[in-house]
Amino acid sequence: MGKTANNGFILIVDDNPTNLSVLCEALNSEGFRFRVAVDGETAIAQAERNQPELILLDVQMPGIDGFETCRRLKANPVTQNIPIIFTTALSDTESKTKGFSLGAVDYIPKPFAQEEVIARVRVHLQLKQLTESLEQQVSDRTKALQQAQVQLVQQEKLSTLGELIAGIGHEINNPINFISSNIPPLQEYISGVTKLLLLYEQDYPNPTAKITTAIKDLDLNFVLEDMVKILNSLEVGSERIQNLSNSLRNFSRSDSDTKISADLHQGLDSTLMILQHRLKANGERPGIEVIKNYGVLPEVNCYIGQMNQVFMNILANAIDALDEAIILGKMINLIPQIQIATEIDSEQLVIIRIADNGIGIPERLKKRLFEPLFTTKTVGKGTGLGLSIAYQIVVEKHKGVLEVNSQSGMGSEFIIKIPA
Repeated sequence: MGKTANNGFILIVDDNPTNLSVLCEALNSEGFRFRVAVDGETAIAQAERNQPELILLDVQMPGIDGFETCRRLKANPVTQNIPIIFTTALSDTESKTKGFSLGAVDYIPKPFAQEEVIARVRVHLQLKQLTESLEQQVSDRTKALQQAQVQLVQQEKLSTLGELIAGIGHEINNPINFISSNIPPLQEYISGVTKLLLLYEQDYPNPTAKITTAIKDLDLNFVLEDMVKILNSLEVGSERIQNLSNSLRNFSRSDSDTKISADLHQGLDSTLMILQHRLKANGERPGIEVIKNYGVLPEVNCYIGQMNQVFMNILANAIDALDEAIILGKMINLIPQIQIATEIDSEQLVIIRIADNGIGIPERLKKRLFEPLFTTKTVGKGTGLGLSIAYQIVVEKHKGVLEVNSQSGMGSEFIIKIPA
């Protein structure tokens, strides 16, 4: 490495014109860019304003000496990583030890030998470049490992969740089909028996005392009316269980290897059905009102199982936010609401907006929402993977956009945009 980076320079700090002349000539002969400061305060100000690649720092100067200048530079987060080489006539061990303890990387003794100055400068610029390169590689590798971890967790969650829900849906489906298919003939039988009893009552208006007592004990008229109501309730209940079973099967469709044309409204409704128990009123809060403003959407070519996972993560977070807002007393006289709106824009992007009127997200946290393992929830209530998984599914798998609009205390809105 013969020169600094295009925009880099070396800062020379020395109050002696002769020393400055020698150092400037040495650096200039090798094409290094440099700037000069004649005291410690000026050097600190220059380094803060425009960080140099390396600092050549004299120890004995007017005002604050080189040791104090070094200490201040290393205490400042803006300048603490700049390598500092002391230039000094002091050669005693104590002075050198003090300089190294303050964070200096090397000493160049006076009087200067031009070849030594160039050699030491080159070595430490190379070390700085290698250190920065290594730090970048570590950062890149950490990010890659985090993304791989999120993808593995996502795949495992989708696979396990899909198998679990599909299994539950299948197990529910068999008995509920048996019940629902037997309700119509049972209704017919009960209707026939009721007609038969009425005929008996017409043809034998004066039953025996034993039958009269049995009719009175049974309250026959009430039982005949209530049986019809019970059957109607069974019919409604079995329909609801069938709808839940269908929602579970729709939600669990993984389709991980192939995109299919799918109705996203059906995916949203299936997710809401699964979350129904969390939307209902409980001892701590009223029921959450879900307002749906669905536009006219075409079927979308997507990984529908994964999109359902996105809906689940965002809607579950919205419910958590509303629960927290109520616990903190932030929703007095307000009805907890989740609004879902869909549309297709002029660029053929399907847009899904999921908004809540909960506590909102502070500005300082918004930028980190989609980072793997970052969570705003208390320990044990969040893994920090839900939104990062949602981001990967929308942005990487579907080439879409996932954004958030939120202000603290004003609720949150997540916006999903994917190509139609």
